[in-house]
Amino acid sequence: MRPFSLFSIVLLCVAILLVDFLAFYWLKSITSLLDFSVLIIIIHTLFWVFTFGLIVSILILKITLDDILPSRKYLLISRFYGLAILSFIPKLIFVIIISVCYFSNYLFSETQSLIMVPVVGLLSGFFPFFIILYGVFIAAHRFKIHHHSIKFYNLPYAFNSLKIVQLSDLHLGSFNFRYAIVEKAIEKINLLKPDYIVITGDLVNNYAWELRGWENVFNKLKAKEGKFAVLGNHDYGDYSKWNSPKEKQENFEKIKTFYKEIGFQLLLNTSKRIAKKNDKIAIIGVENWSKQRFKQYGNLKKAIENVEDISFKILLSHDPTHWTEEVIDKTNIALTLSGHTHGMQMAFQYKNLKWSPIQYKFKHWAGLYKHNQQYLYVNRGLGWLGFPARIGMRPEITYIELQYKNKN
Repeated sequence: MRPFSLFSIVLLCVAILLVDFLAFYWLKSITSLLDFSVLIIIIHTLFWVFTFGLIVSILILKITLDDILPSRKYLLISRFYGLAILSFIPKLIFVIIISVCYFSNYLFSETQSLIMVPVVGLLSGFFPFFIILYGVFIAAHRFKIHHHSIKFYNLPYAFNSLKIVQLSDLHLGSFNFRYAIVEKAIEKINLLKPDYIVITGDLVNNYAWELRGWENVFNKLKAKEGKFAVLGNHDYGDYSKWNSPKEKQENFEKIKTFYKEIGFQLLLNTSKRIAKKNDKIAIIGVENWSKQRFKQYGNLKKAIENVEDISFKILLSHDPTHWTEEVIDKTNIALTLSGHTHGMQMAFQYKNLKWSPIQYKFKHWAGLYKHNQQYLYVNRGLGWLGFPARIGMRPEITYIELQYKNKN
């Protein structure tokens, strides 16, 4: 989670205050319809108590952030982030809708607006409020299995019906050691009886201490053949302040050690040959690769050099932009598994229709993509970061079955 400057926090507070002034203006037009003056005073008082309480708390949190224990810091940040969104977005929508209703003469006559506009305005505010509330307390923990069967001409027949479960962007620190939540996902995965389980990065938010106790949960994961993982941009500790390079390196080594403790082979610009009968496939893993402002650790050329002779390759690479930049039309990698985007934890999805604001930043942001005979799958993430919710973008367990396709 990247730190925000004091100036950015002040701008956020000003925006909250401005929207709340506008919301209160319209709220008064609604409460004026009530006959109970005491009730009106209570509603108005509670409105401003919450507003100023939230703003003061955000400012105090920012000023005292350095003195707060890291384990407590991220919990507080995410909670205030959630409260700010829960307050700001419904009120903003309420202000926009009720303003349009009042000033659009062609929608309401003067007499109708006295009754209809407050009703429409209140509904426009409460509806997104409850959607966000659902996203925070329910949807963020409703793990969804996305099942895909992909056919390949060049898949060795011995590997027909190979089953792979992919996890990504667990961000375990955000769960605040609530192991029981993730254990539900583990149970779902084990019921799938996968041959391989892979994790495509961002195990933590920043720190190795986030992993405390999680080995007991992840040691329950069962794969028939093996478990592999790669690192994501958050696994390197690049977003935190360290007392020394040694301290940062020790944190990094503890994260790598954790993978060993839970039986995952960490592929750091390396590859693994997998043989079955007389056939072979390769699983390749690169460190975090990105053309954005993240540090560049990935080296596909190095990772692939020992498996050039194998015709069917699977690549684990955290950032999906890697697929277009270095994979398609430049290699014969059949399937790339990525994560990173989280689908912005907010989207509209219905059958083949999907939309999220993240698509304006990432061309490939959720689900399965194809270019000629090469495939990319972008996992929506199991955990969350920053905003503690998922709206229309449930946490994902990817279940992929590889199928041999006869050219005849």
